[in-house]
Amino acid sequence: MLPVLIVVGIIGIGAIGVWSRTRQTSLAGWTVGKRNLPRWTTWFLQAGESLTTFSFLGLAGIAYGGGVAALFAVGYLTIACSLQYFITPRQRQLGAHRGYLTMADFFQDRFGSRTLGKTVALVGAVFLIPYLQLQITGLGLIVQLATGSADASGYSMIVASVLVVVFVIWAGIRGLARVAVFKDFAMVAALIIVLAGVIAGVGGVPEVVSKVNAISSGYFTISRPGLDSTFWVSSVIVTGIGAGFNTFPHLWPPVLAAKSSAVLRKNFTWIAIYQLSLFIPILTGLAGILILKPKTPGNNVLLGVAQHTLPEPLIAVIAIGGAAAAMVPAGAIAMGISLLVSHNLLSVKNPKLRFRINHVIVAIAVGLALAFGLAKSDIASLLLLTYGGLTQFAPAIAFANARRVRVHGIPVVLGILAGTISVAVITFGGIKTGGIDSGLISLAPNLIVLAVAEVVRRAAFKGQPPVPPEAEEANDDGARLAARRVAVEGTSA
Repeated sequence: MLPVLIVVGIIGIGAIGVWSRTRQTSLAGWTVGKRNLPRWTTWFLQAGESLTTFSFLGLAGIAYGGGVAALFAVGYLTIACSLQYFITPRQRQLGAHRGYLTMADFFQDRFGSRTLGKTVALVGAVFLIPYLQLQITGLGLIVQLATGSADASGYSMIVASVLVVVFVIWAGIRGLARVAVFKDFAMVAALIIVLAGVIAGVGGVPEVVSKVNAISSGYFTISRPGLDSTFWVSSVIVTGIGAGFNTFPHLWPPVLAAKSSAVLRKNFTWIAIYQLSLFIPILTGLAGILILKPKTPGNNVLLGVAQHTLPEPLIAVIAIGGAAAAMVPAGAIAMGISLLVSHNLLSVKNPKLRFRINHVIVAIAVGLALAFGLAKSDIASLLLLTYGGLTQFAPAIAFANARRVRVHGIPVVLGILAGTISVAVITFGGIKTGGIDSGLISLAPNLIVLAVAEVVRRAAFKGQPPVPPEAEEANDDGARLAARRVAVEGTSA
């Protein structure tokens, strides 16, 4: 009965996304609508990134193995919200004024470099694939743990993947927004149920803390093996920088679609408070130390505690909330990948053909991630590349957000390549870093190469501005802006 309830719930989630009287027929409408999404719509699209399969499964597992080290998620999200409060309104303003649909549009326009735009599109699309696979695999794991059935896991992954493709292709960002509303309510309900189970079956916060401390006080210091202070500080810094500067391509459509910069500022004011809900899976992980078998896999902890403390019908509610937490990010990531490939990487001038190719890329991206998940492919190293690699965009975003861009596009390209290659070498080469995140280490070669290349450029081309005149905001005029919007959005002026 439980597998049936969960699959029905997953189908219901997909139906919410498809439910619409009209299908989006242009890439601009599919991606950013009319750039007038109100506060609560953008709130659910952006707040959802705080509650994903990682927070549902991974965070409880980190608390189970490392205690308060799991608070790194609260730390980096707080830093990220503080930075995004100032950074994303500027990105939204530029996007509305100059017609951006993707992060790559932002780079290409601000630096006046198509090479940079295509580089960002390629790097972004490649590094998002493992993140998409994580969401789909996480959904399957949630169903498997809730039902005890590997077959139910596989079926659920397939059904959810098909539904994600359908509602993303049909309705774009508006369909994603509808599912995001349901997802946040479902996740909050699931977390409240989990918390109630912990309180009823183990005890409140003082009791859990006291009992865990009696087992080992080390759970309340950042000193557990592999989860020590070096891990904590470097992870908070690099993830805070990456999220704070908005380096993840799939998070750009909600920013560009927002009605105003004020909407974004209000959102990030409250998202910083909303993410305090992450204390629930952290407390659940600590409770798992008391009631689960030693060496329980980290991803099994939250649902394992729930199964010890709650009846079966409530497990179904939790599993459906977890499924929604996987499907919304999966849809956003699939959109991000398809846009970078169809809009930036491929040179397709016909708007209708480009829109069709975009839909095909959505299906291909989700299909690849599903194949990796069903084959149980080990792409943990690629997941590390997702975070560390995309953080290498942060220096360039800092330069591009300024009123006047003072570096050339080619040094930026070289810096990004140096940083991402460094992350790959450290990750795949098994190089010991003493617990320091590879993404943080790789920002050093990124900045060094960028600085050296820019110095060489200025010496070789004295007096030449870093960006072409049309990339400067001061030189905008109505005709030029209209032409740019036609080129970017594929619409009539």
